[in-house]
Amino acid sequence: MIVILKKDPNKEQLESLIDWLKEKGLQIHVSVGVSQMILGLVGDTSTLDIDLISALDIVEDVKRVQEPYKKANRKFHPGDTVVKVGNTQIGGGNLTVMAGPCSVESEAQIVAVARAVKDSGATMLRGGAFKPRTSPYAFQGMGAEGLELLKLARAETGLPIVTEIMDTAQIDLFADVDVIQVGARNMQNFNLLKLLGRQEKPVMIKRGLSSTYEEWLMSAEYVMAEGNKNVILCERGIRTFEKFTRNTLDIAAIPVLRRLTHLPIIIDPSHATGKAFLVPDCARAAVAAGTDGLLIEVHNDPEHALSDGPQSLRPEAFDKLTKKLLALHAFIKEQEA
Repeated sequence: MIVILKKDPNKEQLESLIDWLKEKGLQIHVSVGVSQMILGLVGDTSTLDIDLISALDIVEDVKRVQEPYKKANRKFHPGDTVVKVGNTQIGGGNLTVMAGPCSVESEAQIVAVARAVKDSGATMLRGGAFKPRTSPYAFQGMGAEGLELLKLARAETGLPIVTEIMDTAQIDLFADVDVIQVGARNMQNFNLLKLLGRQEKPVMIKRGLSSTYEEWLMSAEYVMAEGNKNVILCERGIRTFEKFTRNTLDIAAIPVLRRLTHLPIIIDPSHATGKAFLVPDCARAAVAAGTDGLLIEVHNDPEHALSDGPQSLRPEAFDKLTKKLLALHAFIKEQEA
């Protein structure tokens, strides 16, 4: 349920209403906008008398919310959430470009790629230290050593780092990571999501291989229900009958999520397509559709990459693409102004 208050509500009446609602065992999520304030009520609201609340002087309207996700729901939080990461941010009208190799392979590799993507306009460095692989014989990542190399690349370039956590037992290793990524296979690892909700670092949740929008948003709800509001959603393609691409990129996720949630939306065209030649077009489509950012794989030697070489762009290709993406984003913003 949401309670929409009139402009500049009486402070004493507001406090009295909130105290009364808390006595009913409800959690109160307060969202303050430019022209109004909204109280989002989380808990069993079935016994609340809507007419009684509506009759209060400070109340403009009361609505029941049918969706099971509350804190992630745009009805509870009409304004877009902006997640701040170091000296940059995700959301708020800018285009965030996260780039780097699928896997950290060596100090020379990650530092070289980090410098290249920064020079091309990327504002965050992505790289995998722990890698979930379908085959147990495939490269599983460098683990804790990979995390240290990511931190070294951050020190060299100033780029915040985003990398994937695989298990609750790894949480202490991620104390100095800027954005913790939850991969598609862990989207419904609820123990991990709850643990990440009890810390303050931003959490980026990739959509599961066959997950619905509601299931995806419920995963975000798990993190937010524990107190962490810094959640980012990443569409990385879903599994369909098509075999030409690695997955099927769901561009419709951008406008759909804009309607359903206030959380920032990132598109990963690399994992979505699995082919480097498809990444530029899909990235441009995502920008045109209004994404808040992109997660793009870049490798300085894709042919010899230890994981996902075929979908990785070379630094020079990424440089050309980034210039086009930023120009397209600026043009769209100008047209919307």
